[in-house]
Amino acid sequence: MGRGRVELKRIENKINRQVTFSKRRNGLLKKAYELSILCDAEVALLIFSSKGKLYEFCSSSSMLETIGKYHRCTYLASEAFVPLNETKNSYQDYLKLKTKVEVLLHSQRNLLGEELGQLSTKELEQLDEQLEMSLKHIRSKKTQIMLDQLSDLKRKELMLMETNRALKEMDKASPETTLQLSGENQPPSSEGILHPLGREPLQFSHHPMSIDQLGGGSTSQSVTNPCFPAWMG
Repeated sequence: MGRGRVELKRIENKINRQVTFSKRRNGLLKKAYELSILCDAEVALLIFSSKGKLYEFCSSSSMLETIGKYHRCTYLASEAFVPLNETKNSYQDYLKLKTKVEVLLHSQRNLLGEELGQLSTKELEQLDEQLEMSLKHIRSKKTQIMLDQLSDLKRKELMLMETNRALKEMDKASPETTLQLSGENQPPSSEGILHPLGREPLQFSHHPMSIDQLGGGSTSQSVTNPCFPAWMG
């Protein structure tokens, strides 16, 4: 009993889908190889998985050559629907642009020091002069950038010096201001408080007196008190 026909739709199960992809990918690559061997055909096969992984097969030595041949064939096929005169003009323009691109690429490789074997002595001298001129321009540009950076640094240095000078002047002026403010806020002296009218302090004097002088008795002994007046004794 043979296998049933598989319905062509997306396999929902992730594991089954991955297994089917691996089996059929290997079978497709094998068929492409067999076709190139049996029929002497140039075959190029590109496969991208759902995760973006690349699988490829090419019967020729280079995949790029086969893809280039494909582009040329499709370009000529698209020109089949264009009038003959326009096709000739477009093709001539294409050839001119292609020639210019090849010349530029060859010149670029020569500037990088590649493919110099076919150049003559005169061409090598011209290449040397061209490189020397390019180096002069590069060095001149480099020097100009360095001078601009140096000028910018000098300008920043002057700004810092001016700021430092201003800070020093402010630092010198601050002690005088402090002294002046302290003189204005100084409280009055104690002498002004004790003698507001400028008079000397009161002084008490003691003169000893006898009892006879006061008329109080017959004894002549004097009574003195160094601390109080006689009338308080």
